[in-house]
Amino acid sequence: MSAWDRKEDEVRRMMEGPHPLLPPDLADRAAGRGRRILRRHRAVRTVGWVLLFAAILAFSVWAAIVEPWTAPPTNTTPPLEGW
Repeated sequence: MSAWDRKEDEVRRMMEGPHPLLPPDLADRAAGRGRRILRRHRAVRTVGWVLLFAAILAFSVWAAIVEPWTAPPTNTTPPLEGW
């Protein structure tokens, strides 16, 4: 008998053997846990979107005030004072 046959026989015995009793409220507990997980994922996703939009808004306000696309003034020549 090969190792494969032994494993298959063991699995068949486990499937045919006595099954443990399940708690009567198992389905309700599983459904409640699933609802909590979905609610948590939805909250995390919402917070992520809010943070993304806040970052975009903050960058837009900063860019409108500072105007980083304009060239800085050239300070290569001395000021013309006292002529």
